[in-house]
Amino acid sequence: MKRNGTKTSSFGTPGRVNHDSSPFYNSRLYEGLPEEKKVPYVENPVPEEFLNKIFCKTSENMEELPDNSVHLMVTSPPYNVGKYYDRDLSLEQYRSFLKRVWREVHRVLVPGGRACINVANLGRKPYIPLHLYIVEDMQDVGFLMRGEIIWNKASSASPSTAWGSWLSAANPTLRDVHEYILVFSKDMFTRKNPHGRENTINREQFLEYTKSVWTFPAEQAKKVGHPAPFPVELPYRLIQLYTFKGEVVLDPFMGSGQTGIAALKSERYYVGYEVNEEYVNLANRRINEFKSFLAQQVFFKEWAGN
Repeated sequence: MKRNGTKTSSFGTPGRVNHDSSPFYNSRLYEGLPEEKKVPYVENPVPEEFLNKIFCKTSENMEELPDNSVHLMVTSPPYNVGKYYDRDLSLEQYRSFLKRVWREVHRVLVPGGRACINVANLGRKPYIPLHLYIVEDMQDVGFLMRGEIIWNKASSASPSTAWGSWLSAANPTLRDVHEYILVFSKDMFTRKNPHGRENTINREQFLEYTKSVWTFPAEQAKKVGHPAPFPVELPYRLIQLYTFKGEVVLDPFMGSGQTGIAALKSERYYVGYEVNEEYVNLANRRINEFKSFLAQQVFFKEWAGN
């Protein structure tokens, strides 16, 4: 007996067998949003001399990278909140600056390539929902939004005592213990793998990393030597989830080098951009230390095998 597939009906219906969601996606709710494109898969090689390198320059012009050459972008942009490495830009100027970078990211990503942006919202009087502005600007550039991950920093979140009005409804203040990871695709949601590259994610990782809430501790700025580092765990998860072994990961705001370390840990290549020479040196030093650690691991593994 032929079994009829389910169709989208009322919101939240759990049927998933041969599910036909076309009525939902063809509804007027999706009018005006970026649409998936049927484009041929093109992948141009990054020149070998630019792989595993951090350029001390702005990522507003990534002329070193060919069109359609990068498989994943992971970054956390500077927040423009007065840290000594920030520029004091208006919100409009700040969004324009980031948008120039997002356009370059769109250019260098392969069709179906992913862009992941870690961002925290700012302020209280009023609250600035940076993640909403970035979503708007990324969609305006032409990116397709895949979803968002809530990074729950939980016990490692700042022990802020900015309660507002303590034990009073006059003006209580929310204390953020989370950040966002916004996930986008270029042109289409599915990425081709014509070269037959290897997946390196295991079953347990896949089940955990596809959840929309991630819980792991933040990185200590004092320990790293950078005022706003994200932990290596963050780019590592995204690299495992969204790329194949041997592919290229871009961070246009490389900072202290976390994305580079995560790429090497995952057996991928990295390319980074950073305007502050001090942080370029810091990132290179930390990456080289990690390379030494990996070399020692290989040595002891080979030694134990003999």
